[in-house]
Amino acid sequence: METVKVQDITANDLPWVIRYDASRCTLCGSCVAACSFRAIEPKVERRRMVFSEGDLPEPKQRFSAVPVIRQVRNLTQYCRGCGICTKVCPNDAIAPARNPDTRHPIVTRCVAGDSVKRGGRKNLEAGTRTLDKLRVGRISQMTDPSLDAQRHTFDLLAPFGRIMPPGKLPFKIGTDGKLQPDGQAPPVRWIYPVVIGDMSIGALSWRMWEAVAMATAYLNEECGLPVRMCSGEGGMPGRLLKSKYLKYMILQIASGHFGWNRIVKAMPHMVEDPAGILIKIGQGAKPGDGGLLMAQKVAEHIQAIRGVPKADLLSPPNHQGLYSIEESVQKMFLSFNAAFKFRVPVAIKVAASATSVSVFNNLVRDPYNIVGGFFLDGIDGGTGAAHEVSLDHTGHPIVSKLRDCYLAAVSQGRQGQIPLWAAGGLGRAGDLAADAFKMIALGANGVFTGKLILQMAGCIGNEMGRCNACNTGLCPVGITTQEPRLVHRLDPEKAAQNIVNYFLAMDQELRKLMAPIGNSSLPVGRADALVATDRGVAERLQIQYVC
Repeated sequence: METVKVQDITANDLPWVIRYDASRCTLCGSCVAACSFRAIEPKVERRRMVFSEGDLPEPKQRFSAVPVIRQVRNLTQYCRGCGICTKVCPNDAIAPARNPDTRHPIVTRCVAGDSVKRGGRKNLEAGTRTLDKLRVGRISQMTDPSLDAQRHTFDLLAPFGRIMPPGKLPFKIGTDGKLQPDGQAPPVRWIYPVVIGDMSIGALSWRMWEAVAMATAYLNEECGLPVRMCSGEGGMPGRLLKSKYLKYMILQIASGHFGWNRIVKAMPHMVEDPAGILIKIGQGAKPGDGGLLMAQKVAEHIQAIRGVPKADLLSPPNHQGLYSIEESVQKMFLSFNAAFKFRVPVAIKVAASATSVSVFNNLVRDPYNIVGGFFLDGIDGGTGAAHEVSLDHTGHPIVSKLRDCYLAAVSQGRQGQIPLWAAGGLGRAGDLAADAFKMIALGANGVFTGKLILQMAGCIGNEMGRCNACNTGLCPVGITTQEPRLVHRLDPEKAAQNIVNYFLAMDQELRKLMAPIGNSSLPVGRADALVATDRGVAERLQIQYVC
């Protein structure tokens, strides 16, 4: 008998087990060809059949070679549960099944001696969210009539840029009694209250990034929705930097400064200013950690845009040389405003944490009036790559921290002066309009979303551990990979069409939520419109509790 090797990896040690029915399989090979992770392979198994042909039992045996599809049992080519094999199988002969007995978190660390890295979203808190415990409970009826969502005119615009209070506006009264300009006001862009969040051209495939850019341009040019898209860290194609469509892009600079050499060189040739600049300090999915683009995703065009070799690209956890909030205002905001001659609003993005209100309070007291926005990213956001321990165990939920920031501004009488934008798992159930409305009622001027955009294009990952392999560069649907054979699985025009259609539907749904409470403009801070079905949530957010 062969020695039992209890340390060997078996299918039962892995997070997903392949269920294969040989009797239904036609051996077409589609599943093996389609699996981007190489988690299944064709094999030949030796089978024995015992039989008897005479009237009396005379056992005989016959051996045969049977072709089968078998699961690969190692830690580099294991099944992620994406289900692509099931999609392409003509006979439903194969499918992944979740393995509740998995030892993957243990054996991976034991074998590799390294921190586990993955992309996607968090897996530990996939239950009921705080937003799911909130309802729109104040409905205008007799004494305060509601609006007609189909015929009334609604103002669905949010500010990106510093809003000065009336007493500080740069105007004076002339000799004729009329207002006259007296100085320069900070630049403000009035945009759609849902921004397509920062996803870099390295994290996404070139087809996916192109699809998002096409959808953004179409929403603006053809649909009249002023939706803006954030470039993410790492720059963008030079052709786009010099085109008229740059006005729909928010350029991001993060601590790695990737791609900014190309942006600076393109400035003299820009025919339009960008919609804004977003300085990323932190990200909700991995707060306190810098960006990470794995070497397998650093394709030639990424190397050209960022000016880097093919290697893991890690951003520092903070912008170098910045040691206080005041320095951040002076160095970063002032320099980037000056770079575009104070024509472009500049905002900051931070991860939600226990210290977020302190940062926000300092920015609200900005003496230069140049802080153009405060983007707050919560724990349920997604990422292209992160250490799993950081992804699952660090961060702060977005709802309570957004509410804290808004109430801190209210206590100073400065609400609305620095626009609050919030994100982190919004639209997880597919209904972004409802989530956005609730966040706005709690104090946000607008929201931003990233991973939901990917799901519009066909991403099959979820919070229950399905797929979530964005970091590997082997995305089975061509969204977060640079492998040409995988990228070409994605139809960019279809993905762009899905994004456009979703935004059009969401625009209708926002009006359907605003009309019952009698608001024709965004209900920023109207927490009286919300009720909570959980007493603890109601007390924490200072809204009405119902049962």
